Amino acid sequence: MNLSRDSWLQGPVGKPTGIGKDFFEELARERGLQVRVNAPHRGLIAFAALTSADFDAAQIQPAVADFYQRTSRYDLDAWGQWCGAFRPFGALLASIFSRRLQQLNVPLSPLDTSRGITSEIIELVDENPQVHLTAWLRQMVGSDDVLYAGSYSVCCVPGHDSPCVKVVFPLPNGSALVFMKPQRHPDGSLSLHSTGEKFGDPGFYFLVDNENSNISARYVRAMRESIHVYALGADVRADHTLKLWGITFLRLHYRLREKPLP
Repeated sequence: MNLSRDSWLQGPVGKPTGIGKDFFEELARERGLQVRVNAPHRGLIAFAALTSADFDAAQIQPAVADFYQRTSRYDLDAWGQWCGAFRPFGALLASIFSRRLQQLNVPLSPLDTSRGITSEIIELVDENPQVHLTAWLRQMVGSDDVLYAGSYSVCCVPGHDSPCVKVVFPLPNGSALVFMKPQRHPDGSLSLHSTGEKFGDPGFYFLVDNENSNISARYVRAMRESIHVYALGADVRADHTLKLWGITFLRLHYRLREKPLP
Protein backbone atom coordinates (compact mmCIF):
# COMPACT_ATOMS: atom_id res chain seq x y z
CA MET A 1 0.00 0.00 0.00
CA ASN A 2 1.25 3.47 -0.93
CA LEU A 3 0.47 6.09 1.72
CA SER A 4 1.40 8.90 -0.64
CA ARG A 5 -1.54 7.74 -2.76
CA ASP A 6 -3.83 6.61 0.07
CA SER A 7 -3.19 9.72 2.14
CA TRP A 8 -6.42 9.29 4.09
CA LEU A 9 -4.68 6.47 6.00
CA GLN A 10 -1.67 8.55 7.03
CA GLY A 11 -1.04 9.16 10.71
CA PRO A 12 1.52 8.81 13.49
CA VAL A 13 3.00 5.32 13.97
CA GLY A 14 4.52 4.14 17.23
CA LYS A 15 7.82 2.46 18.00
CA PRO A 16 8.01 -1.17 19.22
CA THR A 17 8.76 0.01 22.78
CA GLY A 18 5.31 1.55 23.25
CA ILE A 19 3.54 4.91 23.20
CA GLY A 20 3.27 6.77 26.53
CA LYS A 21 2.69 10.39 27.48
CA ASP A 22 5.83 11.69 25.71
CA PHE A 23 5.01 10.20 22.30
CA PHE A 24 4.05 13.47 20.60
CA GLU A 25 7.01 15.36 22.05
CA GLU A 26 9.34 12.72 20.59
CA LEU A 27 7.48 12.88 17.27
CA ALA A 28 7.94 16.65 17.18
CA ARG A 29 11.72 16.28 17.70
CA GLU A 30 11.91 13.73 14.87
CA ARG A 31 10.05 16.06 12.51
CA GLY A 32 11.84 19.26 13.54
CA LEU A 33 8.65 20.77 14.97
CA GLN A 34 7.77 22.50 18.20
CA VAL A 35 5.20 21.39 20.78
CA ARG A 36 2.39 23.65 21.95
CA VAL A 37 0.29 22.34 24.87
CA ASN A 38 -3.15 23.65 25.83
CA ALA A 39 -2.75 26.92 23.99
CA PRO A 40 -5.76 29.15 24.71
CA HIS A 41 -8.94 28.29 22.83
CA ARG A 42 -7.45 25.45 20.79
CA GLY A 43 -9.73 22.69 19.55
CA LEU A 44 -9.55 19.13 18.31
CA ILE A 45 -10.88 19.93 14.85
CA ALA A 46 -12.13 22.77 12.68
CA PHE A 47 -15.75 21.88 13.37
CA ALA A 48 -17.19 23.81 10.42
CA ALA A 49 -15.12 21.62 8.08
CA LEU A 50 -17.59 18.77 8.74
CA THR A 51 -20.32 20.64 6.85
CA SER A 52 -21.62 18.85 3.77
CA ALA A 53 -24.87 18.25 1.90
CA ASP A 54 -25.77 15.72 4.60
CA PHE A 55 -24.62 17.62 7.68
CA ASP A 56 -24.78 21.29 8.67
CA ALA A 57 -22.30 21.99 11.47
CA ALA A 58 -23.96 25.36 12.14
CA GLN A 59 -27.13 23.57 13.36
CA ILE A 60 -25.34 21.68 16.15
CA GLN A 61 -25.86 22.84 19.74
CA PRO A 62 -23.46 25.77 20.32
CA ALA A 63 -21.99 24.18 23.46
CA VAL A 64 -21.14 20.99 21.55
CA ALA A 65 -19.52 22.88 18.68
CA ASP A 66 -17.63 25.03 21.18
CA PHE A 67 -16.14 21.96 22.84
CA TYR A 68 -14.67 20.73 19.55
CA GLN A 69 -13.39 24.19 18.65
CA ARG A 70 -12.00 25.16 22.09
CA THR A 71 -11.22 21.79 23.69
CA SER A 72 -8.32 23.21 25.70
CA ARG A 73 -10.87 25.26 27.66
CA TYR A 74 -12.56 22.14 29.06
CA ASP A 75 -11.90 19.82 31.97
CA LEU A 76 -12.78 16.16 31.57
CA ASP A 77 -14.33 13.51 33.78
CA ALA A 78 -14.88 9.96 32.54
CA TRP A 79 -16.09 6.60 33.74
CA GLY A 80 -16.47 3.28 31.98
CA GLN A 81 -18.50 0.11 32.14
CA TRP A 82 -17.44 -3.19 30.56
CA CYS A 83 -20.49 -5.24 29.67
CA GLY A 84 -21.31 -8.82 30.62
CA ALA A 85 -18.90 -11.50 29.46
CA PHE A 86 -16.46 -8.89 28.12
CA ARG A 87 -15.40 -7.75 31.60
CA PRO A 88 -12.64 -10.39 31.99
CA PHE A 89 -11.42 -9.48 28.50
CA GLY A 90 -10.99 -5.87 29.60
CA ALA A 91 -8.82 -6.90 32.54
CA LEU A 92 -6.74 -9.20 30.32
CA LEU A 93 -6.26 -6.45 27.72
CA ALA A 94 -5.07 -4.05 30.41
CA SER A 95 -2.61 -6.49 31.98
CA ILE A 96 -0.88 -7.73 28.82
CA PHE A 97 -1.23 -4.77 26.46
CA SER A 98 -2.50 -1.36 27.54
CA ARG A 99 -0.49 -0.77 30.73
CA ARG A 100 2.73 -2.08 29.22
CA LEU A 101 2.43 -0.02 26.05
CA GLN A 102 0.78 3.01 27.74
CA GLN A 103 -1.99 3.41 25.21
CA LEU A 104 -5.75 2.71 25.26
CA ASN A 105 -5.93 2.15 29.02
CA VAL A 106 -9.72 1.97 29.08
CA PRO A 107 -10.96 2.17 32.70
CA LEU A 108 -12.08 -1.17 34.14
CA SER A 109 -14.30 0.42 36.79
CA PRO A 110 -15.39 3.91 37.91
CA LEU A 111 -12.73 3.74 40.63
CA ASP A 112 -9.99 3.87 37.99
CA THR A 113 -10.94 7.44 37.14
CA SER A 114 -12.19 8.52 40.59
CA ARG A 115 -9.20 10.85 41.11
CA GLY A 116 -9.77 12.53 37.78
CA ILE A 117 -8.38 12.64 34.26
CA THR A 118 -5.96 15.09 32.70
CA SER A 119 -6.78 16.53 29.29
CA GLU A 120 -4.13 18.12 27.07
CA ILE A 121 -4.46 19.44 23.54
CA ILE A 122 -1.02 19.02 21.96
CA GLU A 123 -0.16 20.76 18.71
CA LEU A 124 2.93 20.16 16.60
CA VAL A 125 3.79 23.46 14.91
CA ASP A 126 6.53 24.89 12.73
CA GLU A 127 8.20 28.29 13.12
CA ASN A 128 5.41 30.16 11.27
CA PRO A 129 3.60 28.72 13.39
CA GLN A 130 1.53 26.40 11.20
CA VAL A 131 -0.15 23.44 12.92
CA HIS A 132 0.95 20.11 11.41
CA LEU A 133 -0.80 17.80 13.87
CA THR A 134 -3.32 18.12 16.70
CA ALA A 135 -3.48 15.44 19.39
CA TRP A 136 -5.53 14.80 22.51
CA LEU A 137 -3.68 13.21 25.43
CA ARG A 138 -5.72 11.91 28.36
CA GLN A 139 -4.23 10.33 31.50
CA MET A 140 -5.75 8.87 34.64
CA VAL A 141 -4.52 10.91 37.61
CA GLY A 142 -4.52 8.03 40.08
CA SER A 143 -2.25 5.74 38.05
CA ASP A 144 -0.67 8.09 35.45
CA ASP A 145 -1.70 5.52 32.83
CA VAL A 146 -2.42 6.92 29.38
CA LEU A 147 -6.11 6.60 28.68
CA TYR A 148 -5.91 7.78 25.08
CA ALA A 149 -3.18 9.40 22.98
CA GLY A 150 -4.48 10.16 19.52
CA SER A 151 -4.36 12.69 16.71
CA TYR A 152 -7.55 14.34 15.43
CA SER A 153 -8.47 15.83 12.06
CA VAL A 154 -11.25 16.07 9.46
CA CYS A 155 -10.84 13.76 6.49
CA CYS A 156 -12.76 12.28 3.55
CA VAL A 157 -12.56 8.55 2.84
CA PRO A 158 -12.99 6.95 -0.61
CA GLY A 159 -16.30 5.25 0.23
CA HIS A 160 -18.09 8.26 1.73
CA ASP A 161 -18.61 11.62 0.03
CA SER A 162 -18.90 13.73 3.19
CA PRO A 163 -16.14 14.66 5.67
CA CYS A 164 -15.52 12.44 8.72
CA VAL A 165 -13.75 12.90 12.01
CA LYS A 166 -10.47 10.99 11.80
CA VAL A 167 -8.75 9.73 14.95
CA VAL A 168 -5.37 7.96 14.85
CA PHE A 169 -4.11 6.07 17.89
CA PRO A 170 -0.41 5.21 17.41
CA LEU A 171 0.49 1.63 18.30
CA PRO A 172 3.83 -0.21 18.16
CA ASN A 173 4.80 -0.46 14.47
CA GLY A 174 1.39 0.72 13.41
CA SER A 175 -1.79 2.50 14.39
CA ALA A 176 -5.51 2.12 14.92
CA LEU A 177 -7.58 4.52 12.83
CA VAL A 178 -11.23 5.43 13.30
CA PHE A 179 -13.25 7.38 10.75
CA MET A 180 -16.58 8.62 12.11
CA LYS A 181 -19.35 10.25 10.10
CA PRO A 182 -21.38 12.98 11.83
CA GLN A 183 -25.13 12.99 12.40
CA ARG A 184 -27.30 15.83 13.69
CA HIS A 185 -30.23 14.95 15.94
CA PRO A 186 -33.47 17.01 16.03
CA ASP A 187 -32.43 18.60 19.34
CA GLY A 188 -29.14 19.77 17.82
CA SER A 189 -26.99 17.19 19.56
CA LEU A 190 -24.27 15.35 17.65
CA SER A 191 -23.53 11.70 17.03
CA LEU A 192 -20.40 10.28 15.41
CA HIS A 193 -20.63 6.79 13.90
CA SER A 194 -17.79 4.53 12.73
CA THR A 195 -20.06 2.40 10.56
CA GLY A 196 -19.46 1.07 7.08
CA GLU A 197 -19.38 -2.12 5.05
CA LYS A 198 -16.03 -2.36 3.29
CA PHE A 199 -12.50 -1.02 2.96
CA GLY A 200 -12.68 2.67 2.13
CA ASP A 201 -15.83 3.28 4.20
CA PRO A 202 -16.01 5.02 7.57
CA GLY A 203 -15.11 2.62 10.35
CA PHE A 204 -12.22 1.05 12.21
CA TYR A 205 -8.84 0.20 10.62
CA PHE A 206 -5.58 -1.37 11.74
CA LEU A 207 -2.43 -0.23 9.97
CA VAL A 208 0.89 -2.09 10.25
CA ASP A 209 4.30 -0.82 9.16
CA ASN A 210 5.98 -4.07 8.13
CA GLU A 211 9.70 -4.82 8.43
CA ASN A 212 10.14 -4.60 4.65
CA SER A 213 8.81 -1.00 4.74
CA ASN A 214 5.49 -2.05 3.22
CA ILE A 215 2.32 -0.70 4.80
CA SER A 216 -0.68 -2.95 5.23
CA ALA A 217 -4.12 -1.85 6.40
CA ARG A 218 -7.15 -3.88 7.38
CA TYR A 219 -10.75 -2.80 7.72
CA VAL A 220 -12.31 -4.30 10.88
CA ARG A 221 -16.00 -4.46 10.00
CA ALA A 222 -16.91 -6.24 13.25
CA MET A 223 -15.85 -3.22 15.34
CA ARG A 224 -18.36 -0.38 15.54
CA GLU A 225 -18.56 2.65 17.79
CA SER A 226 -20.79 5.64 18.25
CA ILE A 227 -20.44 8.81 20.34
CA HIS A 228 -23.42 10.95 21.27
CA VAL A 229 -22.37 14.47 22.36
CA TYR A 230 -24.96 16.82 23.85
CA ALA A 231 -25.41 19.81 26.14
CA LEU A 232 -26.77 19.15 29.63
CA GLY A 233 -27.13 22.22 31.81
CA ALA A 234 -23.78 23.97 32.02
CA ASP A 235 -21.90 20.86 30.88
CA VAL A 236 -21.30 18.96 27.67
CA ARG A 237 -21.82 15.21 28.00
CA ALA A 238 -20.77 12.35 25.76
CA ASP A 239 -21.91 8.72 25.74
CA HIS A 240 -19.50 6.42 23.90
CA THR A 241 -20.64 2.91 22.91
CA LEU A 242 -18.35 0.24 21.41
CA LYS A 243 -19.68 -2.92 19.79
CA LEU A 244 -18.07 -6.12 18.51
CA TRP A 245 -20.13 -8.28 16.12
CA GLY A 246 -23.14 -6.18 17.05
CA ILE A 247 -22.78 -6.78 20.81
CA THR A 248 -22.03 -3.84 23.11
CA PHE A 249 -18.86 -4.60 25.05
CA LEU A 250 -17.99 -1.21 26.53
CA ARG A 251 -19.75 2.02 27.46
CA LEU A 252 -17.83 5.18 28.31
CA HIS A 253 -19.35 8.37 29.66
CA TYR A 254 -17.74 11.81 29.70
CA ARG A 255 -18.53 15.07 31.41
CA LEU A 256 -16.87 18.07 29.75
CA ARG A 257 -16.93 21.22 31.83
CA GLU A 258 -15.58 24.61 30.78
CA LYS A 259 -12.77 25.78 33.01
CA PRO A 260 -13.34 28.90 35.16
CA LEU A 261 -11.89 32.05 33.68
CA PRO A 262 -8.55 33.03 35.28
